[in-house]
Amino acid sequence: MRIVSDDIDRVTAAADLYELVSATVQLKVSGAGTYMGLCPFHDEKTPSFSIRPELGIWHCFGCGAGGDTIRYVERTEGIGFIEAVEYLADKYNIELRYESSGMKNNSRDDRTKPSSRARLLQICQVAQDFFQSNLTEKEALPARKMLAERKFSQADCERFGCGYALNEWNALTRYLAGKGFTQQEMIDAGVARQGPRGVYDYFRGRVTWPIRDAMGRTLGFGARRLYDDDPVTAKYMNTPDTVLYRKNKVLYGLDIAKPAIVKKRQIVVVEGYTDVMACHLAGVDTAVATCGTAFGAEHVKIARRYIRDDSLGGIQLRGAKKDGSCRIIFTFDGDKAGREAMRKAYRFDNDFLTQTYATIVENNLDPCDLRIQRGDAAVRDLIQKASPLYEQVIRAAVNEYDMKQVSNRADLINRAAEEITAIRDVSLHDEFSRFAAGLAGADWQTVRDKVREADRRRGAVSARENEFEQRFAPKKSVFSDEMILNVIQYARDNYQNRPINSETRIADPVFIREQQFFMILILLPQLIDNVLFSYLEPSAFKNPVFRSLFEAVVVAGGLPDDDMKRGEWINKLLSAAGSGLESAIRALLVLPLPYMSYHEQRIKNSERRINTLDLSVGSIETTEEEKKLARSFLADMLDGMIMSKIAEGKLRMQRETDEKAKIELLSELTELEKLRRDMQAQIYAG
Repeated sequence: MRIVSDDIDRVTAAADLYELVSATVQLKVSGAGTYMGLCPFHDEKTPSFSIRPELGIWHCFGCGAGGDTIRYVERTEGIGFIEAVEYLADKYNIELRYESSGMKNNSRDDRTKPSSRARLLQICQVAQDFFQSNLTEKEALPARKMLAERKFSQADCERFGCGYALNEWNALTRYLAGKGFTQQEMIDAGVARQGPRGVYDYFRGRVTWPIRDAMGRTLGFGARRLYDDDPVTAKYMNTPDTVLYRKNKVLYGLDIAKPAIVKKRQIVVVEGYTDVMACHLAGVDTAVATCGTAFGAEHVKIARRYIRDDSLGGIQLRGAKKDGSCRIIFTFDGDKAGREAMRKAYRFDNDFLTQTYATIVENNLDPCDLRIQRGDAAVRDLIQKASPLYEQVIRAAVNEYDMKQVSNRADLINRAAEEITAIRDVSLHDEFSRFAAGLAGADWQTVRDKVREADRRRGAVSARENEFEQRFAPKKSVFSDEMILNVIQYARDNYQNRPINSETRIADPVFIREQQFFMILILLPQLIDNVLFSYLEPSAFKNPVFRSLFEAVVVAGGLPDDDMKRGEWINKLLSAAGSGLESAIRALLVLPLPYMSYHEQRIKNSERRINTLDLSVGSIETTEEEKKLARSFLADMLDGMIMSKIAEGKLRMQRETDEKAKIELLSELTELEKLRRDMQAQIYAG
C-alpha cells in the first residue's frame, strides 16, 4: 500500500519545518526568511545548517545534507519515507489514505479508502497496557517466575514492557470491545482471530513483549510459551503481518537502543527478546533483535540508516575498504542453527559499506544465559571480542569438514575460496587464504590459487554487468559531490547581503553575478523578463555548475507561467536538474535573498512561516526595488555573454588573413554591439 499523493501534499503543506528543527536546534535569523544553527547531523562549532521555513527547505553547507520537511524527519528519526509521512500526519492530525501500488488508474473513490492506522495504533497500545497490567495478576505467576529466573527484576520488566496474556479465549477481545474497538479492528491489528464462534484472542497464556517502531509506538507483540498444554507448540510466536507490523521490517528494542546506536554508530543484533534485555542490562545498549525471522534485506536498510553507513555515498565498489568508524555486530549460537543463521546474515555482508562482525557464544549459550551464568561483564566481553563476519564464516566452514578425508579437504578448499572471494576488500584475499589454509591444514598457495580463480570468474561477471550498466543505465551527473559542495560552500562564504555595487562586482565579478542571478530565478522567477531570458545561452555562465543549472531550467521548459504553483516550479526544476545538482539548488533556496524588502518586512512582522508553496508564482508580492535588482542581474548576465562573444570575435579578426572573412566578422561584431545597446535600453527602460 502507498499513501495517496494528495495526502502527502497535505502533510507537506501542514508541516512546520521551523517548529520541527527548533525543537532540537537553536536557530537564529540569518537573513530574509532564513535561519541558521548547528547541524544536527554532524559535529561542528560554527553554524552551517540553514533552513527556509516558508519553502520547507533545509541544507547544511558543512556536510552537504539537505532536503524537504519529510527528508528532515527521515534523517532525525531514522525512518523511511512512508513512516516519516505517517509521523507528520500523526503530529498534525491529518488522516491518511492508502492505495494499492498494483492497482490501475481507476476513479479516486475506487482507489482510496480511509486509513485505520491511527485506530490500529490505539488498539496495540491499549493491548500493551492490558498485557503489562496482567503481569501482576495471580495467574501470571509462571510468567513472573520465568522472568525472575533470567534475572529480570520488576523494574526491568516495566522498562522493556513485559506483560502477560491471560490464558482465556476472549480476555483481550472483551477488554478491547469495552474500549469501543470493533472486532474487525482487533483482527486487523493482529491481536485477535476469527473463529467459527466469533473472534478470539491471538495471544493466550504467554509472556509478551511489545514490538515498537523507532518512535516508540507499539506495532505488534512477541510472546513466549509457558504451558505444556498450549495448543500452539511454537516456543515463540509473533503478531501476524498487518498494516502496522511486518516482521521483516522491524527490530525489537530499536526504540530503546536508537539513541545509543546513533551516538556510537554501532548496532548489535541478537536472536531473542530476553537477549536484548540481557545485553542492555549488562551495558550493551545498542542491542536489537529480529522478530521470528532471519536477518534480511529490510533489516540491512534499518541498520544502515541508524549507523549512518554512507561512507561511500551508497556506491558499492569491489575492492574498496569498508568504513571502520561504524560497526554492526551479530551474535550467534554455536550450534547448527546458529551457523545457519550466520550464513544467512553473511549473504547480506556486501550490502553494508561498514565492516560486519560476529561473535559466537561458547557452549551454545545465548547472551541471556551467559549473563545468568557469568554476569554482566561476560556479556560485554562477548561483544568486545567480535571478529569480522567473514572470518567466522570461514572458521565455521572448516569446522564442518572431517580433515582426515582427502575428498573433504578438496571440498573445503573450494568452499573457502568462494567465501573469501566474496570479501569486498580484495587486499585481504591473500591473508585469508593463509588463514583458511592454516585451519584446514592445507597448502596456502593451493587455497590462494582457488581464490584467484574464483576472483577471475567473478571479475568476468562484473565486467559484463558494468558493460550493461554503461550502455543502458541513465546518464549520471558529470559533477562530483566535492565540486558541487565547493560551489555552494563558496556561495555561502562569499555571499554578501547588500546592494549590488561596484565594490561587490570587483570582489567577485563572475561567481557573485551568477549566484545571485540563480537565487532570484529560483525563488522569484516572475522578476525575470521572459523575452530577455530567451537570449541567454549556456556560454553566459562561466561556472560549470551554474551552466548546468541554466540547462536544467531550459529542460524544465524555461521560466514558469504566473499561474504555476511555486512548489510545482521548484519540484519541476529539481526533477530537470537531477540528483547530481539537487544539493546546489537546495543550497540556493536557503541562502538569504539580496535586498528582498518584502520578505524582510514579513520577518519583522514575526510571520515566521509563510506557506508560499501553495501560491502561484505570479501572486507572490514584489517591490520595485526587487524588480530593479532582478533587471541588474539579467543585464550583467546578458552583457557578460555578449562581451565575451565580442572579445572572441575581435581575437578571430586579429588572426584572420582573408579580407572577405574579416569583413564578415566585422559585420557580426557590429550586430553584437547593436544587440548589446538594444538589450541595455530594454532592460533599464522604466
